[in-house]
Amino acid sequence: MAPATCNITETMSPTRDHRATNGRPTIREIAALAGVSTATVSRVVNRSGYVSDDTRRAVEEVVREHGYSANRSARGLSAGRTGLVTVPRIYPAYFSGIVAGVSETLYEQDMRIVLCPTLHEHDREVSLLARLMHGTTDGALLVLPEESNRELRSLMEHGFLFVVLDPRKRMEERVPTVSAAHSAGAAQATAHLLELGHRRIAAITGPRGWMASDERVRGYHAALAAAGVMPDPSLVVESNFEIDGGRSAARELLAWGERPTAIFAFNDQLAIGAMQAAADVGLSVPDDLSVVGFDDTAEAQIVTPRLTTVHQPLAEIGRMGVSLLSRLLDGQRVEALHVELETTLVVRDSTAPPA
Repeated sequence: MAPATCNITETMSPTRDHRATNGRPTIREIAALAGVSTATVSRVVNRSGYVSDDTRRAVEEVVREHGYSANRSARGLSAGRTGLVTVPRIYPAYFSGIVAGVSETLYEQDMRIVLCPTLHEHDREVSLLARLMHGTTDGALLVLPEESNRELRSLMEHGFLFVVLDPRKRMEERVPTVSAAHSAGAAQATAHLLELGHRRIAAITGPRGWMASDERVRGYHAALAAAGVMPDPSLVVESNFEIDGGRSAARELLAWGERPTAIFAFNDQLAIGAMQAAADVGLSVPDDLSVVGFDDTAEAQIVTPRLTTVHQPLAEIGRMGVSLLSRLLDGQRVEALHVELETTLVVRDSTAPPA
């Protein structure tokens, strides 16, 4: 098994929302009194980073009046709150979008982040969690985790707090999750193609059994049914969420005598691969073939023609995950353990009515 390695990015250690046991105010109380963010208070008391002179004086005055101390000598990796983030990879843009939202929000809350790429390896991820849950980190954000429900339930029973971002499998009710509205987004993409007049709409899916794939298939079928179009199983090809997988799947679809007039790819990388396959056989996008993706990553605006896609709020998934984890760490009552964020269709240049 590959050794478990992590990248550690330190900002500042946080404090609880209530006053410390010694009666002194917390960093959040100081920030509220000074009318600034906790990150600004951290920069002032630790003399790091840029803060305007007026703001620095205002914060220092509040600090003097209320006796706040950053207690730098007591601060170590395991002091205060440290958030563990396990993510399969930092790149492609799908993962980096979520991590960007997580890191930005952790910084605003003066929390440290321990970032651990798992490379989609189950044993590696389990090993990392086992090493880091005992005193090194206060809680975790697990992006597309490899663990089973049984393994995650065991973590909870040991008192380790975590939130799953974009779960790979459907989680049991008590496991907190944040994801996008996959089914609704897929229905939006398919409905857009139907409104343009397409009826032979192919789908390049992700791996079967992944929650995102299954939900997007459900939305694709729902939109076809609403338009009175019978789904054709031969137009659905499973792939791997990678560009080469999209290229291979599209070649298979375009090799048939009665080829599809449109392809709904279940992420932007698959869609880009499908566009490459169309170019390889002399088809023009969108004149001969319309293509829709999912995620709305940066590549969607760079590729030619610009890709019509479903915007998935990746950074907001990360931010919402931090917010939910913070509430759990504070012992607050959480009404909704399962948060599903809205998706929106972004129409660009890769779709048009069928020729």
